[in-house]
Amino acid sequence: MKNTPLTDRHIALGAKMAEFAGYNMPISYKGIKEEHECVRANAGMFDVSHMGEFIVKGKQAMELIQYVTSNDVSKLKIGDAQYSCLPNREGGIIDDLLVYRLPENLCAEGERAYMLVVNASNIEKDWNWITENNTFDTRLINISDETGLVAIQGPKVIDIIQSLTPVNLSKIKYYNFVKDEFAGYKDVIISATGYTGAGGFEIYAHNDQISKIWDEVMRVGQEKGLQAIGLGARDTLRLEMGFCLYGNDIDDTTSPLEAGLAWITKIHKTEFIGKNWLNQQKENGIKRKLVAFTLEDRRVPRHHYPICNQNNEPIGLVTSGTFSPSLNKSIGLGYVPVEFAEPNTNIFISMGSKNLPATVCKLPFIQQ
Repeated sequence: MKNTPLTDRHIALGAKMAEFAGYNMPISYKGIKEEHECVRANAGMFDVSHMGEFIVKGKQAMELIQYVTSNDVSKLKIGDAQYSCLPNREGGIIDDLLVYRLPENLCAEGERAYMLVVNASNIEKDWNWITENNTFDTRLINISDETGLVAIQGPKVIDIIQSLTPVNLSKIKYYNFVKDEFAGYKDVIISATGYTGAGGFEIYAHNDQISKIWDEVMRVGQEKGLQAIGLGARDTLRLEMGFCLYGNDIDDTTSPLEAGLAWITKIHKTEFIGKNWLNQQKENGIKRKLVAFTLEDRRVPRHHYPICNQNNEPIGLVTSGTFSPSLNKSIGLGYVPVEFAEPNTNIFISMGSKNLPATVCKLPFIQQ
C-alpha cells in the first residue's frame, strides 16, 4: 500500500485511515457529517495526491488526445480545463478524466502540451491504453509519482487562501487554471475545479512542495474554520451533486450516453475511439439510463442493491448511495430501463426481505 506525501499529516491529525485505490488514505477526521457540512458552509481541504497525472507533449499532442477522449479538445485555450472520458472500442468508459491545456512555454516551437488527470485506480490501465494508441508525433510523461494534489473546497475558500498567492483568485473562472505562485512556490497549478459542487480550487505541485502547501493552508485557514476532510465526505459531497464515481456509476460496460454524459461526448468531432459505436447508440436510442432517486426511509441504498418495479421484479442496480447530510434523507444513483427514468417515477430498492419505495428525481440533488 502506497503513502501520499501527506500521510504523516493525516496520522498526526488522528485521521481514520484505510486503503483506497492502493493508497493509505484518510477516510475521516472528526466524522463524515461534520466534515461534509464544513465544506458546504465554509471550507475544507482534501488530500487527493493519489490521482494520476500524465503530460502529453508534441506536435500532434492535440490529435492524440482528440483520438482517445470523447470531448472536443480542440476547443481548449491555454488555461482551460475540460472534463472528458476515455471510451473503449465498444463505447464503454475506460476512465473519466480532466484535460488541461498547458502554457506553450513548456513546449518546443510547433508543439502543444496538455496534462491529463486520471483516477488513481486506473493509472496503469489508462497509461497503457493511451500509449498503445499513440501513433502520433507526441510523447507521454507519467508524473503521477512526483505530483501532489490538494483540493480546497467550499464557499469561503477565496477569503481563506487569497493571502497565499498574488493571483486574484476571484478572476479564475470555473474550469480554468493558472500556473503561478502559491504558498511561496512558483509554477504551481491553481485550478478552479473540484469534486464537491461547493466551489474552490485544486492545487497541483511537486511532492516536495505539497506538504508545505498543506501546512500553509491549514495555518491561514484554521482560525477561519477550515478543516481537513477525508474521502468519506468527498463521496457524500460528490453524490449530492450527482457526480459519477468510476467503478460504481461508470465503468468499461457503461457508455457515457447511458451515464448522462452526452455533454462530454462530441459525436460530430473528428474520428475518435468508440465513435461509431456511440453514434449508433445515439441513433438507435439507449435502453437504460443512470438515474437519481430519493428514499423516505433513512436506510442507505448500497452499491449493487437491486432496483425493482411495482411487481417486485428486478429492473436494475444501485450504483451509489448515501445518507445526504444536506437533505436529511437517503439518496442514490442506479441504472434502470429508460421507461423508468422520468422524474417522479416510483421504483423500489430491495434491501434484504423488504423493498423500500423510492422516487426518481432530477440532478443535482441539491442546488448550490
